[in-house]
Order: sequence, then C-alpha cells, then structure tokens
Amino acid sequence: MDSISRRHIEKGKTQLLMVLTLCIVTIFLAIFAMGQGSSTNLDMWTSMRMILGFESGTALQSDIIWKLRFPRILMAITGGIALATAGALMQGCLGNPLVSPLTLGVASGAALGAAFAIVLGISIFNDELAIVANAFLFSLIVVAIIIQLGNLRSVTAESYILVGIAITFIAGAIVSTMQYFATDAQLSQLAHWSFGSLSRPDEIQVWYISIAVIGLMPTAMKWSWDLNALSVGGDEFAISTGVNPVETRRNILILSALMTSVVIAFTGLIGFVGLAAPHMSRLIIGNDFRKLIPCSAIFGAFLMLFADTLGRTLFAPIIIPVGIMLSIIGGPFFMYLLLANRGG
Repeated sequence: MDSISRRHIEKGKTQLLMVLTLCIVTIFLAIFAMGQGSSTNLDMWTSMRMILGFESGTALQSDIIWKLRFPRILMAITGGIALATAGALMQGCLGNPLVSPLTLGVASGAALGAAFAIVLGISIFNDELAIVANAFLFSLIVVAIIIQLGNLRSVTAESYILVGIAITFIAGAIVSTMQYFATDAQLSQLAHWSFGSLSRPDEIQVWYISIAVIGLMPTAMKWSWDLNALSVGGDEFAISTGVNPVETRRNILILSALMTSVVIAFTGLIGFVGLAAPHMSRLIIGNDFRKLIPCSAIFGAFLMLFADTLGRTLFAPIIIPVGIMLSIIGGPFFMYLLLANRGG
C-alpha cells in the first residue's frame, strides 16, 4: 500500500471517529436536556435514573419526562436533522455556501400562511391546526413554484436563488401590510410564531414529523454522488459523468423545501442551523457529500439541542425560543470558526 492510500485510510478513520464522537456527545446532551426543567421534585439525577431505567418514579414524574420533555427533545433532534440536511443539499446543488433552507422563500411562504390565519382568520382549518395548516400549505405553494421553475430549460442555479429572494420580498411585503392593520393581540401572536419554538408540536405531531424526516433521509443520501459531481467541476463535469444538472438540481431543491416546510410549519421560523451545520461539518469531514450529509444532520441536531437547552435553563423559568437562541449564540461562534479556519 502506497503512502497516499495509507494517508487516505487514516484520514477516513479519523473523520469517522470524530463523527462518532459528535454523535455520542449529542446523545448525552439529549439525556442531560431531559433532566432540565422547572419541576422542583424532578432534578437532573432523578430524571437520568428514570430515563436509564434505574428508577420508576411517580406517575406525574413519568408524564413530565415522557409527555412533556421527550417530545421537545425529539423535535429538536428531528428539526436539526431536517434543516441541516436541507442546508447541505442546497449549498451543494446551487454551488453557493451562503444559501440556507430559508433562501428559497419556503420560510417566507410559511410566514405568509401563518399571517393569513392569525390576522385575517383565513385558513383551510378552523381549529388549533389553522396556523400549521396554512404555513404548510403556503410553503408547498413555494415548492410548486420551484417545480415549475425547474421545468424550464434555461434555468440556472442563480435563477433559483433570485426567485427565492423575490418570493421573500413579496411575501414579506404582504405580511408587513397585514401587520400594519393587525391588532395588538394579532401582532403578538404573529411575532411569537416568527421566533421559532419547539414547544408547539404535541407528542403525536412530533412523531409524524420525525417519521417524515427519517423517510426523506435515504432520498437525500441518494443524491450524494450527483452532488459530488456538481461540486467538483460544475455542470459541464456533471454532464460528462452522466448527471443531468437541471433535473438533479430541481429534485434536490424540492426535497430540501419539503424537509424545511415539514419542520417550520409546526415550529415557526428557525434559521442558522441550515447555514452553519454544513459549514462546521466541512471543517470536520471535508466536501464529500457521502459523509457531509450525515455529519451535517448530526451537527444540526446537536446545535438545535444545545440552543434549546440553553434557552430553557439560562433564565428559568423564562424560556427563550430556540430561534432567538440560535441567532444569539450561533452568529459569533460561526464567525469565529470561519475566521479561525481562514487564519490557519
């Protein structure tokens, strides 16, 4: 075995070890997060003993852990996986490291749907799912626009980004107009939805979201070879390897938009994860999308868990929404990583 092959194998083992370490840290963080809360008779050690099966606890303690805390933790993991995977897919197929799941206008479409339900009372449902249903429906409208755009032969990666920016401005203008005429209660509800919170989905909804995201992950991994071809040499090189750039880009963006809409329709707007997790994963794993996609998913789950746990415990019993916490702690940390990597 030559030295190049030996170095490649050693590098692969090191990357695998780092990913496994990140996965273990995420699991321990999830167990720790389940032990954090406002209940005075359910401290962290009692919670950990109950989670690990060393103690049964009371019926009330069991309900607090498994019906209140566990769905929130599962939603943090699922949301982080979905948004980070969507971010990695979008950055790869569009060839732009600055795009995120919010770039295509899916989040703006969801915000527009939520505003229709909150301010105007217009929704396809008239119960507590009105906001969720509207947000999901309007995000699917953006997906439909992406599908129609992808059917054009002359479409490029820049076209998707520009259309996403246009959708964001149009939806933002309509939402701002509705806010101008909204009541104080409606403004408060809309602002609270825009913060992004993991406490909104109930236990059943969290399981449905998790099943949907897990079901979409194999499809995301299927496009890893095509993404490698696009990222290595652009459209011309991808065509020479048998990859159709237009069709591949459209399919990947549809998948990314679906993964994003499934999460933000229930949680509200959550940014940063889809932008930062792929970047941080590249520092660990490199640009091979066969490794980058799963590493980004794990990193996204870790970031979401860390931000939500910090938001729940920093000023307890006041809970800071995860969307706010991600912006507060994520921005400076992300800038540090980029500057430190460039300096090195």
